Amino acid sequence: MSQTGMDADTFEQFIDQLDRYVRERLIPAERETIENDRIPEDILQEMKDMGLFGLTVPEEYGGAGLNITQYARTVRCMGYAAPAFRSIFSINVGMFNSAIKNGGTDAQKAEWWPRIASGAIACFGLTEPGSGSDSAAMQTFARPDPSGNGWILNGTKRYITNAPHAEVALIMARTEKEALPKNAHVSAFIVPMDTPGVSTGSPDKKMGQAGAHISDVILEDVRVPGEALLGGETGKGFRFAMMSLDNGRISVGAAATGYARRALDSALRYANERKAFGEPIANFQLIQQMLAESETEIYAAECMMADVTARADAGENILRKAAAFKVFASEMCGRVVDRVVQVYGGAGYLAEYDAERFFRDARIYRIYEGTTQILQLQIAKHMLREFQESVR
Repeated sequence: MSQTGMDADTFEQFIDQLDRYVRERLIPAERETIENDRIPEDILQEMKDMGLFGLTVPEEYGGAGLNITQYARTVRCMGYAAPAFRSIFSINVGMFNSAIKNGGTDAQKAEWWPRIASGAIACFGLTEPGSGSDSAAMQTFARPDPSGNGWILNGTKRYITNAPHAEVALIMARTEKEALPKNAHVSAFIVPMDTPGVSTGSPDKKMGQAGAHISDVILEDVRVPGEALLGGETGKGFRFAMMSLDNGRISVGAAATGYARRALDSALRYANERKAFGEPIANFQLIQQMLAESETEIYAAECMMADVTARADAGENILRKAAAFKVFASEMCGRVVDRVVQVYGGAGYLAEYDAERFFRDARIYRIYEGTTQILQLQIAKHMLREFQESVR
């Protein structure tokens, strides 16, 4: 992602327009999206025409060239609506684009950046039935194709966001049988989803996030050319994946922050409309406490987002801070939606009100792009390493 980004005034105009689009177009379409479990085709096309699928692609390749601060603010703005609307373009602008930027060859950038900028949907294949955070257990294997300079891939990827709709996947696969230091046994491959041997399972039924789809990606003797190997080198795939996960974690943190704000706005409106004992429940101090705690925590997440994205744009290593932001924002969102259900009272448990949907939708934020627990271990590991290096 270019660190300079879009011109500041132009970006502020874009965010104002996007905010109006979210409130006037996307929120009224939520009910239809949820009932049909899919984003309406006309809205999907509008989002492509607006350039949302290429936000972080450099301008010379047809994208908007946003920097990380601008990208996070865009995701937070989109995160105010039902999660499906963000989810459909999130892999493009986050992990896929970041991996291409950090690891792609000039030819790979020239081939894929214009395609994803114009709306080709991407997915990111890391997790497997038996491995997620543990890359040493990865089973998907890429072996050299004896008939040429390419590769043959076999394996199954699980819980892959956008897989049912994707035109391209970034697939992590072992290129060595033994687990090697720094995960050098894992490489990354750019695999068009229409390649023979690639198939997807039925979309998984989920707790929430209706309209956003995940499924297995099955690879059976999938032949790809040598140019499909990201960066043209084996053993670099996991590093590229981890570098792109920083952006994925910022995206999830930003989405969680936007959705927490939406839930709190809903609770504020409900507390002013709902009456008990002859007055709005907003007048009751314990309701006010829940509203105030939520506001305080959302503000803290917004400050963390502003800090970590500014550091990223300045070129700092943000691995630890991106993890910390994602942990705090996702856990914060969970607490906020829980309070929102409580503010709604009995109505909060009913499907006809938004509160129970917010509660279900928010739960995944604490799991994907690194669970809270895995990220806490990562944060502590880096803290301890820095401490030990400082006392040598």
